[in-house]
Amino acid sequence: MNHPFLIITIFLLTGISSFSQITGRWTTIDDTSGQPRSVVEITERAGKFFGKVVKTHPKPGEDPDPVCDKCLDDDPRFSRKIIGMEILKDLIKEGNEFTNGNILDPENGKVYRCKIWMEGKVLRVRGYWGPFFRTQTWQPELVRP
Repeated sequence: MNHPFLIITIFLLTGISSFSQITGRWTTIDDTSGQPRSVVEITERAGKFFGKVVKTHPKPGEDPDPVCDKCLDDDPRFSRKIIGMEILKDLIKEGNEFTNGNILDPENGKVYRCKIWMEGKVLRVRGYWGPFFRTQTWQPELVRP
């Protein structure tokens, strides 16, 4: 058997699995209440990673399909429905992290520089605003009956 071929195959499969580790559906958690807020589906397109909101978990009295009324009016997402909205854009894999992208927080309309990485079975999502940052933990989608 040709050993270099085997080594290359293992390397390629390892690379593919590291890409797929962040793809899928992730439940975002509210920083204050600790309750689920939305489900974001992360996909890969041409070597970059994107995430769109596919479901919300509204608090009592909130619109289950709100619009981004806090987005800046020069952002094409302004006044658009949040479900179906791409909030995570242009992440690229660098080592064990996915960086150089951005993330929109529809609740305040701000766009942050972003990087994400896996810690065990959870996804850590860090948004940067200048020298400041906030990190959230996203969990694999909570499937409810």
